[in-house]
Amino acid sequence: MTDRVLVTGISGFVGGHVALQLLEAGYLVRGSVRDLRKADKVRATLARHGADVSRLEFAALDLMDDAGWAQAMAGVRYLQHVASPFLVRLPRDKNELIRPAIEGTTRALEAAFASKVERVVLTSSMAAIMYGHDKARTAPFTATDWTNLEGRGVNAYIESKALAEKAAWAIADRHGRRGGLATINPGGIFGPLLDDDPGTSATLIIRLLDGSVPAAARVNLIAIDVRDVAALHLRAMVVPEAGGHRFPMSAGTFSLIEYGHMLAAALPAYASRMPRFEVPDWLARLAGAIDPDMRDNLGEIGYVKRTDALDAKALLGRPFISAPEAVAATARSAIEHGLVKRPAA
Repeated sequence: MTDRVLVTGISGFVGGHVALQLLEAGYLVRGSVRDLRKADKVRATLARHGADVSRLEFAALDLMDDAGWAQAMAGVRYLQHVASPFLVRLPRDKNELIRPAIEGTTRALEAAFASKVERVVLTSSMAAIMYGHDKARTAPFTATDWTNLEGRGVNAYIESKALAEKAAWAIADRHGRRGGLATINPGGIFGPLLDDDPGTSATLIIRLLDGSVPAAARVNLIAIDVRDVAALHLRAMVVPEAGGHRFPMSAGTFSLIEYGHMLAAALPAYASRMPRFEVPDWLARLAGAIDPDMRDNLGEIGYVKRTDALDAKALLGRPFISAPEAVAATARSAIEHGLVKRPAA
């Protein structure tokens, strides 16, 4: 196969899995990194997981810099725009997240459509769909829903994902290329780590495994496996009918206690480290004063969001990997990469 795919953010968790599946399917892959010195590490990581890296090349691209985008699109049939600004903690200035998200998406899509790229697949998020709504809502969130940016509990990350996706659709419409864009909207992404970078969602699993969450707040999180997320990126790239659509993804919504139960069942040696009970909401809010991870999620306490993922399942053509399997895969790979201290023998 001689079709070339540009994968932005190839050094990240999702980007790496997308590149891996593209290479396995026989595509030529051009991966973008901010610094070409990362290329050798990415190449070695993908090779370690069985990829034929002779069909892998790299381009240096920055979400905040115009340089190189037009050249990176040369000979590219499809764009997988996975790159997104990443910060371990939410910034005081929300524009540290929002500006790179919007400007990076704008640069990527403008360059792609100018180069007549056939299809752009954008990695968006359920953050662009299901936040800022009335907590009394029980109906599942669908592709027709958008996050209410004026609603309560909308933080900088959520705003960045919603605004970046809206910018993408606006650009596609302006170019008359709405059918040339598809967006993938996953919830919390779990599954096997390709290297020792845990990303965002896997950090929760690591915290549970190392015993740093002795009691759980009533916070619920959607789960989806990264292998399904990557596979859907590939399907959305080549299936004609996928163009012009958003694809929410979820294998279920689970509480922190339930995630602990999944881990205890998969890895009994770590069961004693799992949270044993849920704390009252007032105590969780108090803990948020000293725990940044909790503080960033205070608006989600007690709120169970569900997702209609039927379109994503239909496009994928098979059931999603189960949440327990995805969580167990995250845990096992985190342990293999030395990100979690093993129990004493």
